[in-house]
Amino acid sequence: MTAGPGPLAGLDPGRSKCGLVLTDPERLEIRQALVLPPEEAWQRLQDWQRHQALAAVVIGDGTGSGAWQRRLEPLLPVELVDERGTTLAARRRYWELFPARGWRQLLPLGLRQPPRDWDDVVAQLLLERRLGRTLIRTTPAP
Repeated sequence: MTAGPGPLAGLDPGRSKCGLVLTDPERLEIRQALVLPPEEAWQRLQDWQRHQALAAVVIGDGTGSGAWQRRLEPLLPVELVDERGTTLAARRRYWELFPARGWRQLLPLGLRQPPRDWDDVVAQLLLERRLGRTLIRTTPAP
């Protein structure tokens, strides 16, 4: 199903934590970015739907997406996106969004590990793949 106008949510589902992001209605920037346990992510999606009328949720097509898709479809449209390579790409993108400081900037990019979970960046990449363009990130790191 293709989303109509309005904000999109991006979800990187996981067993212990999920990346979750919300775009503005024009889908130009990320308004909220979170890394939450699955049930909290579910609650946040329901809140966003109640208060912002989401056009759709974009999720990766990997392991765990089927259960989320079945759970979400009664609430709003779900769009699956190819998630191959997103974890590695998100690690690189993390450092673009949040440049290294201090001793971390001395490490080669391939050796840098973000200092926190970056599942929200994976969710952002899924949205960007769906939209075919980069989104502006106006939110600080969670």
